[in-house]
Amino acid sequence: MKKLQSYSRSATPDRLFDPGNINERAFHYYTRLQRIQRYVKANPEERISLREAARVSGISEGYFSSFFHQKVGVCFKDWRAHTQVQHAIRLMKAHNNTITAIGLDSGFQDLRTFERVFKRHTGLTPRDYKKTVRP
Repeated sequence: MKKLQSYSRSATPDRLFDPGNINERAFHYYTRLQRIQRYVKANPEERISLREAARVSGISEGYFSSFFHQKVGVCFKDWRAHTQVQHAIRLMKAHNNTITAIGLDSGFQDLRTFERVFKRHTGLTPRDYKKTVRP
């Protein structure tokens, strides 16, 4: 009798995110996507749920997820994580704050999540990346 193994999406943390899959033009073309992009840029430290993103964009929560994925090319969660990592990178280059402070200022709830997501998006841990920009 075979034993079934269950795997979650987070079971593959070494899978790198490909920012090339993001269709940036969609944010210029669709007003509703422009709203959420502006909101995220204006509130980088805020945790933004799918429900909140749908509200900001003026789309029902049930439709927002599929609309976002279809137009942008990645799911909202992955895009949001990408924007958080990009914000963290800007903070690392501009300030010599601790990794924990940078993670919190970028909207991550805890250091462990920040490290996992950062590595998935850059291939480096936040500490290793910070060493490349602030030796």
